[in-house]
Amino acid sequence: MRIAVIGAGLMGHAIAYMLAAAGHPVALQDPSDASLASVPERFARIAETLRDGNDVINRVTMHANLADAVDGVGLVIEAAPEKPALKQALFAELDTLTGPDVILASNTSVIPIGRVSEKVQHKSRVLGTHFWNPPHIVRLVEVVQTDHTSTAAVEQTMAVLANAGMSPVHVKKDVPGFIGNRLQHALKREAIALVASGVCDAKTLDFVVREGFGARLGVLGPLEQSDMIGMALTLDIHEVLMPHLDTTAVAHPLLREKVENGETGMAAGRGFAEWTPTEAQEVRDRFSRFMAERAAEKRSGKSGSA
Repeated sequence: MRIAVIGAGLMGHAIAYMLAAAGHPVALQDPSDASLASVPERFARIAETLRDGNDVINRVTMHANLADAVDGVGLVIEAAPEKPALKQALFAELDTLTGPDVILASNTSVIPIGRVSEKVQHKSRVLGTHFWNPPHIVRLVEVVQTDHTSTAAVEQTMAVLANAGMSPVHVKKDVPGFIGNRLQHALKREAIALVASGVCDAKTLDFVVREGFGARLGVLGPLEQSDMIGMALTLDIHEVLMPHLDTTAVAHPLLREKVENGETGMAAGRGFAEWTPTEAQEVRDRFSRFMAERAAEKRSGKSGSA
């Protein structure tokens, strides 16, 4: 199947790489000539990370024009910036440029797919494909159906992704954040609230996650863990704990205050914690080493799929 990937940025170029490596001819579209020109170099870095000798670039064509990119494709994956109005306009245009049997997928991480597809006439072919960063290492893809998405579109998309070495899961309801980001940001809400209330500082909180329950999350999901320790114990814990968890219904005031004050993270030298350039680089290096090890595991087949 010929596939179009719309957007050659952080996510789009890696999605295109994985699909092309699986043998699909891929049309990669971006209005930025600079982004397209940098694709071969970025492909080379992915190949180096994966220790992949696959000549992927020969199966990828670069396009500035959207109509040229989607000509003759069976699947379009949009990886444009996370702006609802932009995505809506793009999907409305894709709806007119492609036949009604072409699947249109959005890589949004939190925006409901129904909102993205508001201006699309043929809604049965629209779904979400939420890839995680970086897609060539984190193989999970949340395939999100709306009230209008056809079963055939979901099944075909999941088959394409699985054959490309990804780990697709079926999200059966179109809720903001889908599964992964709802869980991830529920944790962040409580983390921010604990720091804001003076229970601990940010570095202590991160240490507790990394050295405590975070160490097991790669092999044991939260509901598996509940089943393992027993539902009765989980219930006893929840009876005591749940009334005390943060329920702030909007972005936490501490987060908003920090952004407004320019305390935006490592690049600014201060976020939830203070960062020297050396400390920030040490964290980036630690993360890069971990991801490189994950890539090696994927390549050797040691890590299973969902």
